[in-house]
Amino acid sequence: MADYVYGPGRTHLFVPGPVNIPDPVIRAMSRNNEDYRSPAIPALTKTLLEDVKQIFKTTTGTPFMFPTTGTGAWESALTNTLSPGDRIVSFSLGQFSLLWIDQQQRLGFSVDVIESDWGYGADLGALETRLRGDSGHTIKAVCIVHNETATGVTNDLHAVRKLLDAYRHPALLLVDGVSSICALDFRMDEWGVDVALTGSQKALSLPTGLGIVCASPKALEAAKTAKSVRVFFDWKDYLKFYKMGTYWPYTPSIQLLYGLRAGLDLIFEEGLENVIKRHARLGAATRLAVEAWGLKNCTQKEENFSDTVTAVVVPAYIDSSEIVKHAWKRYNLSLGLGLNKVAGKVFRIGHLGNLNEVYYYT
Repeated sequence: MADYVYGPGRTHLFVPGPVNIPDPVIRAMSRNNEDYRSPAIPALTKTLLEDVKQIFKTTTGTPFMFPTTGTGAWESALTNTLSPGDRIVSFSLGQFSLLWIDQQQRLGFSVDVIESDWGYGADLGALETRLRGDSGHTIKAVCIVHNETATGVTNDLHAVRKLLDAYRHPALLLVDGVSSICALDFRMDEWGVDVALTGSQKALSLPTGLGIVCASPKALEAAKTAKSVRVFFDWKDYLKFYKMGTYWPYTPSIQLLYGLRAGLDLIFEEGLENVIKRHARLGAATRLAVEAWGLKNCTQKEENFSDTVTAVVVPAYIDSSEIVKHAWKRYNLSLGLGLNKVAGKVFRIGHLGNLNEVYYYT
């Protein structure tokens, strides 16, 4: 690795995931393997399933914890609720929404893509047009990325739900909350989200490897007739083992489960609302710093500013990847690269997870 340069001191990790892991979580994961069929792991899993519902803000949802990444959680959300050929409306406004759309297409769904310029939020006017014209209810799902980390754009999920309700449309609302849940305001029950998902390496401040999906009763009902092929991500297998009280249809990562227990305990000790407020403070401070540097935010409207990541636009004569490279070599500081359409044009500052003002500014 010719570009690798050892930097003395602590690594400063400020990409929008994976994030820094707090010491209590590292200590909790530093343990030997255990038999997941022993009484201890089902007892631990039962408490985790109850407690993760709190970060989704749901009392009616059913959570599933898959040994996977957010990409696997995407696939689980889609294949358990939809059938090949089903019409989906999906918003394209950054790299991760684009990747989810690619997955939707490759899984055989009919994807009606609503495009937005990168840096702008979801075009809800276009969604309204489609809902108004869909008296036959051919649209089976609306898919949206809550927080697009490529551009630092947060979308208004409540507004999407209000449109669906205004037209009395039965389409499922599927939400990628990978870089929002447990950091931004997210209300699964109140906003009528049918499937929400997140990943362990983001605001939960764990290593990569857990994809957590939460399904509403409506989504569970849809799963009974969905014809998409699924095996590893099949909710039915999990529900079977839930009833048996053993919870796992295959071997989980024991260490990640103990890490999740410690991570949730830290969140609940601080208070979820306080966690959200802390992210809001750090997000606002980052945007003020960018303004003081004389640079611009990639996000074009204040209503879409993200409190977990800020994408900073550099002058046209500068390649943003050189800034990222210099930060790594000179300061042992990891910043996010610009991706796809904004490659070389922006660098990204992640401000999510278990961090405070002192850590952030030093």
